[in-house]
Amino acid sequence: MISLRYHIVSIAAAFLALAVGVVLGSTALNGPLLSGLSDDKAELGRQVSDLEAERNALTARLGDSDAFAGSVGPKIVAGQLDQRSVVLVTTEEAKPADRDALKELIGQSGATVTGEVQLTQSFADPAKADQLRQVVTRLQPAGVSFPTAGDPGTLAGALLGSTLLLNKDSAQPQSTPDELAAALGGLSDGGFIKTSGEVKPAQEAVVLVGGKATGDGAGDRAATVARFATQLDRSGAGTVLAGDLASAEGTGALGVVRADTSATSILSTVDNVDTAAGRVVTVLALREQLDGAAGRYGIAGNAQSPAPGVNRDGS
Repeated sequence: MISLRYHIVSIAAAFLALAVGVVLGSTALNGPLLSGLSDDKAELGRQVSDLEAERNALTARLGDSDAFAGSVGPKIVAGQLDQRSVVLVTTEEAKPADRDALKELIGQSGATVTGEVQLTQSFADPAKADQLRQVVTRLQPAGVSFPTAGDPGTLAGALLGSTLLLNKDSAQPQSTPDELAAALGGLSDGGFIKTSGEVKPAQEAVVLVGGKATGDGAGDRAATVARFATQLDRSGAGTVLAGDLASAEGTGALGVVRADTSATSILSTVDNVDTAAGRVVTVLALREQLDGAAGRYGIAGNAQSPAPGVNRDGS
């Protein structure tokens, strides 16, 4: 007769056999499994090392290329803007180092920088759009017609375009010195711009921006700067909107312009002004603007070519 004790011993033996089997099985598998994982880790390590080496090599090549562009840049732009004049407009996000290097190169091209105007954060702030619109309308010079578009960026571009830029046909001022002083003073008092020293009218303008806009109202802020630069271009002999790669993507001012065919048909854009090559291209784009042409230049996917007269394939 099978007793209860027999049942208990049998069940215990079965569980013990199962446990031993699991242990033996896992031990048999652990060797190949751990070996495979070790091999995968080593392979991934080699791939990471190769990618780091490739990145370092590319960084070195870019550094050499930029150093070369910096050394030959003055020779390339020499005489391109001889006896011309350029006014520099920047946003607060624009890097001072880029501004100073670009200003120096413009001078080496034979042009005179007639002044600098900085657009403040308030200029493109959607919450202050009505205030900017009112200030601009009040400062409208006598005899100057503003566009019917009521957005503050376009209106501000019309005001500063008519006071900061010379007539593209006669190269004569479009407003009086008093009207220029009133425009700069009124916008400055409103907190929309800052000026550095004396500012005189010029034939062309460069609008230098920083990266893409972020946070609440980013798209509206970028659009305000984009429309401002576009209208500025309509007011004189030419304007170039220059920034870095980030400004050409998403909500950046360059990205807004490049998505608008009516703007790109007249306004030139450069998306690598933070490099020596990009600054050379900016000067060449100013030269091209004088001839009535425009283009999208740089390294971003929405650029048409690296520089005026150069195809994407380098030909």
